[in-house]
Amino acid sequence: MAEEAKWYVVHTYSGYENKVASNLETTVENRQLQEFIQEIRVPTEKVIEIGNDNKRKEVERKIFPGYVLVKMVITDESWYAVRNIRGCTGFVGPSSKPVPLSDEEVARLGVETKAVEVVYNIGDSVNIIDGPLEGFVGIVNGIDVEKNKLSVTVSMFDTAVELELDQAEILEA
Repeated sequence: MAEEAKWYVVHTYSGYENKVASNLETTVENRQLQEFIQEIRVPTEKVIEIGNDNKRKEVERKIFPGYVLVKMVITDESWYAVRNIRGCTGFVGPSSKPVPLSDEEVARLGVETKAVEVVYNIGDSVNIIDGPLEGFVGIVNGIDVEKNKLSVTVSMFDTAVELELDQAEILEA
């Protein structure tokens, strides 16, 4: 595939997000469009609701009601397939021209998580390669791969700071 798939936002009628996603998955399967429409997501989060009876229950809530995220390569056929799903009102963008999400937006939305290979251990010296402390050196205090977090003590401040795993690299001896 010459062109790389990008994430697009599709607007739906409120309450139709899951139906649009499900129908689009079926359409992709039936028309063999897997090469062009690669992933379909309805972003949700788990929240604790406390009812009138003070009972706590965990519910899944849509983060962006009325929207579905689709990772796809725009072609006439893929655009038509998405646009003609019942409940879909079109792509988000000027005059319904699909505009892909930027890499920063995809990262902020947590749509795609990039796997980071951790090559340092607690006690290792690391060079901070991104963020406000870029260029500083620190000692690794803690690593939390599930949360993509790294605790580093920066000697200049003599305090621990929290970074993302890909914001530091091992210092070569």
